[in-house]
Amino acid sequence: MSDTIDSLYEQIVSRSPGESEFHQALYEVLETLSPVLDKHPEYKEHKIIELLCEPERQIIFRVPWEDDNGGIHVNRGFRVGFNSAIGPYKGGLRFHPSVTLGTIKFLAFEQTFKNALTGLPIGSGKGGSDFDPKGKSDREIMRFCQSFMTQLYRYLGESTDVPAGDIGVGTREIGYLFGQYKRITQRYESGVITGKSPDWGGTWIRKKATGYGVVFFCEEMLKAVHDETIKGKTAVVSGSGNVATYAMEKLKVSGAKVIACSDSDGVIIDENGINVDTVIDLKEVRRVRISEYLTSHPTAKYIENGNIWEIPCDIALPCATQNELKEDDAKLLVKNGCIAVCEGANMPSTPEAISILQSNNVAFGPGKAANAGGVASSALEMQVNAMHSASYDYSEERLHEIMNHIHRACCQTAEEFGEPHNYVLGANIAGFRRVANAMLAFGLI
Repeated sequence: MSDTIDSLYEQIVSRSPGESEFHQALYEVLETLSPVLDKHPEYKEHKIIELLCEPERQIIFRVPWEDDNGGIHVNRGFRVGFNSAIGPYKGGLRFHPSVTLGTIKFLAFEQTFKNALTGLPIGSGKGGSDFDPKGKSDREIMRFCQSFMTQLYRYLGESTDVPAGDIGVGTREIGYLFGQYKRITQRYESGVITGKSPDWGGTWIRKKATGYGVVFFCEEMLKAVHDETIKGKTAVVSGSGNVATYAMEKLKVSGAKVIACSDSDGVIIDENGINVDTVIDLKEVRRVRISEYLTSHPTAKYIENGNIWEIPCDIALPCATQNELKEDDAKLLVKNGCIAVCEGANMPSTPEAISILQSNNVAFGPGKAANAGGVASSALEMQVNAMHSASYDYSEERLHEIMNHIHRACCQTAEEFGEPHNYVLGANIAGFRRVANAMLAFGLI
C-alpha cells in the first residue's frame, strides 16, 4: 500500500482493536485504492476513506430466551449500520456461535461495496447473534427470534434499515422475526425485512439467488479470462446451505458436474455428480449432517473432517464461511489444474490464497461481486413491497442481468486502472466510487 493508505489503515485499526476479520477486510479494500485517490484527489481532501471505514451506527443488545425445559439463556445481539449514502441499511442477520461485533462489522463493511455494485438503491448493514440454532426445537427458535426482534424493532424501517437472512436465518426465522415486528408495531410493513416466503411478500428467486448469481458471475468470468464455458467442467462447492445448494443446482443446469460438497463435519465426494435433491432433503427438510448422503448414494465417499480443496477440479466455489480457503489450499487448487475460483461466501479466501490464485492465472471472483445476487434479489423484494404489489415474479432473467452488470462494472474498472481481469481491484474501486460520489453529492451525509 502507499504511505497514505498505510497510515489510514493503521489509524483505523487502532480504533478497532481485536477485530481481526474487520482488519482483514479493510486491508483487502484499502490496498487497491491508491490509484483512485490519485485520480480523484477530492476523495482524499474530504476524507472519504476515513468516513467510509467507520460505521454510522453500532447496536449491541442482550437477548434472553427460554428453552423448552424452562431454562433461561442470554445471548448477545448486534446490528451495524455501515453506510446509508445510497439507500437504507441492507444486509442479513447471522445466527451462529462464532458471531462477534467484529464479525458483524466486517460483514457490514463488505456489504457496502457489494450493495453499491448492484446499482440498486441500498446502503449497507449486517446483524446477528451468537445464538446457535443447531439442535434447537422450532419453539425455542421462535422464542429466541421474538426476543431478538423485541430489542431490534425500534431501529428498523422500510426506509431506515431492512434486514434479511444469512447463516442460521432462513425463511422460518424470517417469519418469526417479522411476526414479532408486526405484533409489537401493529403495522404490516412487509418491506421491513426480506427473505420472506413468496406466499406473504417474498420473491421465489430469493432462496436461490446467491447461489445462482455466483454461477452467473463465474460464467462471465470464465469467458472473459479464459474464453471458456462452464459446460463440461468439474466443480467442487464447499458448504451445503442455501448458497452452496443452489450454486450446485445451477452448475448442473449449466452443464458442469459437481463432484463434492461439504458441511462442518466432513466432505462428500460423488464422482457421478452430487445429487442436489438429496442435499436439499438432508439440509432443508430433515436438517441432518451431510454424511447421511451415503444412505441413498452408497457409491459416494465421505471424508470426516476432509479438505474439499484437495479434490481435483476445474472450478472451485467456496460457499461456507470466512477464511476457509487458505494459502496451502490455493496451491493445491493450482497444482490440480483449477482455472476459476468464485466466492459464494463472504471473505472465504485468505489474502495469501488470493495472491496465489491471481499469480497463477486462476480467474478469481471476490465475494463482494460474485455473491451479490442474494442482496440484489432482496432489493427487488423491497421494491415490490413498497408498491404493495401482489406480483412477486421477479425472474431469474432479471437476476442474470444484475450479475452481468456487476461483472461489466468490475471488468471495465479493472481495465481503466490498468489491471485487466483483476476482479478484486475492479470490485473495490467500482463500489467505492459509487458510495464516495454519493457522499460528496449529499454533503458527506
